[in-house]
Amino acid sequence: MNYIAVIHHDEGSAYGVSFPDVPDCFAAADEPGDILKNAIAALDDYFADGHALPAPRSIDDIRKDVIDDLAEGAYLIAVPYIQRPTKSERLNISLDRGLLQAIDEAAAQVGLNRSAFIAMAARKEIEMAHNAR
Repeated sequence: MNYIAVIHHDEGSAYGVSFPDVPDCFAAADEPGDILKNAIAALDDYFADGHALPAPRSIDDIRKDVIDDLAEGAYLIAVPYIQRPTKSERLNISLDRGLLQAIDEAAAQVGLNRSAFIAMAARKEIEMAHNAR
């Protein structure tokens, strides 16, 4: 699930991040490379505090609501939100033996079991995919 964030930046100040669908959730970043990471963390913290999870609107709907901000130089980004795990779910997946061996070796190097490593890698890939956009 993605929430659209509005990024504001005035010269000499931090980048401000707000979420039109999550009005009480904010983030800031000193560097452009930290915007997405800090926005993801802000959503995570906000919803971990027990706030209701609103349905995200489309980027077109958000764009209409913030048209004045966009005209003043703000821009939009999609921020992935992955709910914190509340309960693990067992599943059956098939992987190439060579890949499975590489996963087990990499997991051992960082002190994780196979499941935790795959979950970590999937979360990282989802978050990084949004950085590339």
